[in-house]
Amino acid sequence: MADTQTVDTVGMDGEKQPKSVRVVLLALMITMMLAMLDNMIVGTAMPTIVGELGGLEHLSWVVTAYTLATAASTPIWGKVGDMYGRKGSFMSSIVIFLVGSAMSGMAQNMGELIGFRAVQGLGAGGLMVGVMAIIGDLIPPRERGKYQGMMAGIMALAMIGGPLVGGTITDNWGWRWSFYINLPLGVVALTAISVVLHLPKKRSKTRIDYLGATLLTVGITSIVLVTTWGGTEYAWTSARIMELIGIGVGSLIGFVFWQTKATEPIVPLHIFRSLNFTLMSVIGFITGFAMFGATLFLPLYQQAVQGASATNSGLLLLPLLGAMLVTSMVAGRVTTNTGRYKIFPVAGGVLMTVGLYLLSTMDTDTTRFISGVYMAVLGLGMGCLMQITMLVAQNSVEMKDMGVASSSTTLFRTLGSSFGVAIMGALFNHRVQDVMAEKAGALGSKVTEQSAQLDAASLAKLPAAAREAYQHAVSAGTHSAFVLGAAVAVIVMVASVFVKEVPLKGAGPKPDGATDETAPTAPLAEAI
Repeated sequence: MADTQTVDTVGMDGEKQPKSVRVVLLALMITMMLAMLDNMIVGTAMPTIVGELGGLEHLSWVVTAYTLATAASTPIWGKVGDMYGRKGSFMSSIVIFLVGSAMSGMAQNMGELIGFRAVQGLGAGGLMVGVMAIIGDLIPPRERGKYQGMMAGIMALAMIGGPLVGGTITDNWGWRWSFYINLPLGVVALTAISVVLHLPKKRSKTRIDYLGATLLTVGITSIVLVTTWGGTEYAWTSARIMELIGIGVGSLIGFVFWQTKATEPIVPLHIFRSLNFTLMSVIGFITGFAMFGATLFLPLYQQAVQGASATNSGLLLLPLLGAMLVTSMVAGRVTTNTGRYKIFPVAGGVLMTVGLYLLSTMDTDTTRFISGVYMAVLGLGMGCLMQITMLVAQNSVEMKDMGVASSSTTLFRTLGSSFGVAIMGALFNHRVQDVMAEKAGALGSKVTEQSAQLDAASLAKLPAAAREAYQHAVSAGTHSAFVLGAAVAVIVMVASVFVKEVPLKGAGPKPDGATDETAPTAPLAEAI
């Protein structure tokens, strides 16, 4: 019934339909750019923001508030879209994001900025979920690969260009425009979605599962705070961290129990009965773990050890992100043309593991060319995984669960990135401090007592002996972080072996030995 409504409402005459879809996809790409670009731009502007607003001690909360709100709201946006209609929930998330952006740009002190960033994060939680779920509604899985590959390309471009754009905006227009720049782009996307996207409106008589939403929000918030504060604001064994772990674990256990009782659960547990969906959740988590850990420590290594300029920090990752961009596009095209996709998680797991291991072998003598080759290997692996995980996850559920499938996959990747940055960061900091104490004695310990990560200005002020010791320490720290990453990436290699190549709907003949699972043919199969 719902499928028929979607076809009738979305369907236009044969000539106009492809054009309207292209306009919608352009709007979705702009929205994806907003979601990915924001943190990259704001990160570059943060020193200037702190210089004007003060509140250095609260600096981390500018990022943490946004991350917490995004992670906590992601599954709720997915469920709201399933229950009440994708278009309305997606447009609402854009509006909230834009309101948060405007308010952040007008902030007069650090407290206001933190609060407005939380508002912005609430909207951001619905952006990526909405993009992926709408693609899932409009485009059959067989065709979906190439479009999700394009979205992965947008992510890579945002990560490359974000720091450069942020630096340019801050230097020429002021830091407030790092938030205001979202407004014209968001209005364009909002207008295009409003005018061109036609999806059926839904009215659910079932109320939102508020208890489940509360338990999940408390659980996710506690986990993100543990990974953010652990080893930095508080010791890992401190009472505060133990309390947060207890609250988080208790809330998540309560959430899982309640989802078996709720009439309309936020995350219906039956979606995890699909082996493919469960495997994609695991693979997505590990991909987030490795990707964000790598993008954190590679610029540190290249600036501290190889003497690269911090100004061009986005360009330092070009081999990694360029390889990821190309591979994502190729994987999407191949999946569209052949209907086969298992090769990509398998190859991605192998390449990601090998790439992380190669990066762990870098030392103070490694050239930029060699490190670029190692980054490209990792990028090839992540490119095989980034959007295939979403495609397979969506193909493993019924259309009515498209939103929660998209939001759950996004959430697992977000949590993986939080764990990756926290755990690899703790290992890196510990190793750097140990090597500095070993090679530079009391001076080394004093240099890194506040933080194991020094900016370019602090590094330039060090005596030659301490600077050389720090280079060895950073090399040792990145070695430990990437060894851990490689060990964790082995899980992807193992998990991908068990992926079943279920036919993508709209794919025509089944691959040999394949069986059907519940995943409806999406509308517009003939139009794209």
